[in-house]
Amino acid sequence: EDPSLLVRFEERQGTLPGDVRVRMVRPSRNAFRRIDTGMLEATTATEAPRNARERVTQAVKRLVIGAPLSNIQAEHERLSKFKALAVLSSDAISSVAYATEAILLTLLLAHANLTATLPICLAIVALLAIVATSYLQTIPAYPGGGGSYIVAKDNLGTLPGLIAAASLLIDYILTVSVSISAGVQNLVSLFSSLSPYVVLIDVLLVAFITIVNLRGVRESGTIFAIPTYVFIVSALFMIAVGAVRSFLIAGHPMFSPYHGIVQDQPLALFLILKAFAAGCSAMTGVEAISNGVPAFKKPEPRNASITLASMAIILGVLFIGITMLGLSYGIVPNEAGNPTVISQIAANVFNNSPLAFMYPVFTIATLFILTLAANTSYSDFPRLASLLARDDFLPHQFAFRGDRLAFSTGIVFLAVLAGGLLVIFEGDTTKLINLYAVGVFLSFTLSQGGMVLHWWRLRGRQRGWLRSMIINGVGAVTTLLVAAVISSTKFFEGAWIVVILIPILVLAFMGIHKHYHTVEEERTTGTPVRTGDIRHRLIVPIAGLDRVSRQTIAYGRSISSHLTAVHVAIDSADAEKVRERWKEWQDTLPENEKTQLVVIDSPYRSLARPLLAYIDSVHEIYSDDTLTVILPEFVASHWWENILHNQTALQLKAALLFRPGIIVTSVPQHLPGRTKVKHT
Repeated sequence: EDPSLLVRFEERQGTLPGDVRVRMVRPSRNAFRRIDTGMLEATTATEAPRNARERVTQAVKRLVIGAPLSNIQAEHERLSKFKALAVLSSDAISSVAYATEAILLTLLLAHANLTATLPICLAIVALLAIVATSYLQTIPAYPGGGGSYIVAKDNLGTLPGLIAAASLLIDYILTVSVSISAGVQNLVSLFSSLSPYVVLIDVLLVAFITIVNLRGVRESGTIFAIPTYVFIVSALFMIAVGAVRSFLIAGHPMFSPYHGIVQDQPLALFLILKAFAAGCSAMTGVEAISNGVPAFKKPEPRNASITLASMAIILGVLFIGITMLGLSYGIVPNEAGNPTVISQIAANVFNNSPLAFMYPVFTIATLFILTLAANTSYSDFPRLASLLARDDFLPHQFAFRGDRLAFSTGIVFLAVLAGGLLVIFEGDTTKLINLYAVGVFLSFTLSQGGMVLHWWRLRGRQRGWLRSMIINGVGAVTTLLVAAVISSTKFFEGAWIVVILIPILVLAFMGIHKHYHTVEEERTTGTPVRTGDIRHRLIVPIAGLDRVSRQTIAYGRSISSHLTAVHVAIDSADAEKVRERWKEWQDTLPENEKTQLVVIDSPYRSLARPLLAYIDSVHEIYSDDTLTVILPEFVASHWWENILHNQTALQLKAALLFRPGIIVTSVPQHLPGRTKVKHT
């Protein structure tokens, strides 16, 4: 009575009267574990390969991404604060490697005073403090993950939520591209012979990070934690040593003169805003921790808040320290990006001293942190895509977790898009960075604006609602102004691409959602809902009267006696032969098993079209019946055998797929000796 038992009892008569024994018949493979009545759990036996091809595929897959993880292991995949800082903060922390350079290069190209870099840097750090404080309000309010999409959608509506989601998805893709290109440029600063292979190295690094992330969140955190902390420690060490050597030993002023550099243009407001917009690339990735609260170990909100505060402090200290050293040593950015500003600072600090070995160490650490900065996107892009897929704004495949509990479709999709950008822009960080930060500040604004409305709705019920609302309000206004500044100052340098892409993505989301909604509302099979209302009518196309045809007809007759066999004859001799053999066979059957045959003469030697026309005619006449077409289909043992078989069957299945109200059933044919059958 309970099908989840997967057991059948049969009685067997013994040699003596009354000698009866009951035999239990079970499956030969223990593929399931019974949990409760009507509930089964699939075991690892269901994942076992069935042939040599599957064994090879599984072996390669496990070598690359590891053995599958079960759902109950999801809790163990969560991140500690130590690992989360490496996984979710590497994007923001790594931006100090190019944010100062972006400001200097903007001022240099305008022949403006480079000393304005420090005030701009301090303004960005103040903005960082505002945004980080704002997100510290969001984390406890949305312990399930307070991403911009969720917050904006819940409080401002679906359209603002989709705008935030589109902005973030674009930013995550750009994060991967910019981080890896910047990391490779630092590598080329150390090994100039690698210059011709920049794009190739970029793509290989994307592939490497993709594979690591397919292995799961915890494993990627373990692999990437050490390089992240090596960079943080070595960068802090460089700042400390550099400050001592520059200010105390060498006696450099805060702003060293830039010899040979023309700085005769006044600092116009537009130029200051443009340099500020370029430096705001240091802010990307700040929202990642708020988005990824569910990835933390319990208590999630507390651990996420501590990690966010730690990240903001580290980022602010490193950004100010590197900017001050760059100005003190009079570092001039290279328009070609090689050597980088941070590489020049490290060379001035460590070379010609007992610490010379630290220069290559720091350069390689910078390469690692910039490359690993992409890991923040690999954590948040798939998670955001899964939320959009859950709400029917992206294909549902994005919501499925892979073998290692990671959103594999999102990870692979991100890798393809980021790799494509690196190839198109030839791994040039300067070109890519012009597209950067527009989307992230727009998402900041929508998220903080949503939080303002969230606290307003909780007024009088939530303690401290006014203070929280003011904090998020300041964050919303500030990030809105920054988004406007970045969009206007960078518009003609590439930001227009992002400005256009965001509404295109939103329209795509809405189109996908409309499709899913339409399908859900209108899809039908034409089959009645009540079993008593179903009247079967079956058609069995046959090529001849062989054993397979007879078996297929017998199967159909077991469903309904309203069955018609159909043969399409390409000449009169063929038609007569089939009719004679059919009559001989029918004469051997009892009256209740006889079946009708229709032979269609096809003067133009077409097989599929006359058969489809007959099926359409029957379906039209018997519109209240459920019409099923039963197709015998050969199961090929080798891929090349499909070329020799099933062409007509596949053509019929493809055509019938688009005819509503017609059911297609395949009866597989296996060659003896090629299929192993286990008997119990």
